Amino acid sequence: MSYLVHLSDILFVLFVVITIMGAYLAVRRNILLMHSMLGLAVCMLGIAGLYFFLGSMFLAMMQVLIYVGALCVVLVFGIMISYTPSEINRRQIKGKHMPLALTACGLLSAPMGVLIFNTDWKVSTVFPNGDIGPLGEMLLYKYCMAFELISIILLIGIVGSIILARGGHVTDDKASVSMDEH
Repeated sequence: MSYLVHLSDILFVLFVVITIMGAYLAVRRNILLMHSMLGLAVCMLGIAGLYFFLGSMFLAMMQVLIYVGALCVVLVFGIMISYTPSEINRRQIKGKHMPLALTACGLLSAPMGVLIFNTDWKVSTVFPNGDIGPLGEMLLYKYCMAFELISIILLIGIVGSIILARGGHVTDDKASVSMDEH
């Protein structure tokens, strides 16, 4: 019994260390943004490990599927279409739109803050004993449309990112042949 207790302590510390190291990699000043994204993915995997350690297999799998799988893939596409540091210096776009960005952030965050603080949050009693069976039934029956719409939105985001990453370049065999002839 004491061997299992020590093993569980070691696993808990391991998941915490993975989470903290991933968070450190995500927020430290990296030359490449892709390294920060990799740190975010490692951090999310560590959090999924903590959920698994605490006995919530559903939350652990959703953490891996949604955050590591979907969100990190969309962020990778966003990084692929963004400017490189040399392009930012060359185009001199470092602080060009900062007043507009700060105004937009203020206009969006002020109403959200008012809503958050003025909402009467109620504690859910749907899962009193930790059973997630009713959650699965609600996702399959009551909230099926919302669940499918979320997956369609993620698919549209990924397809849009691919289109943007290509830069709108369309390969046309006839155009390339005519260019070679001249």
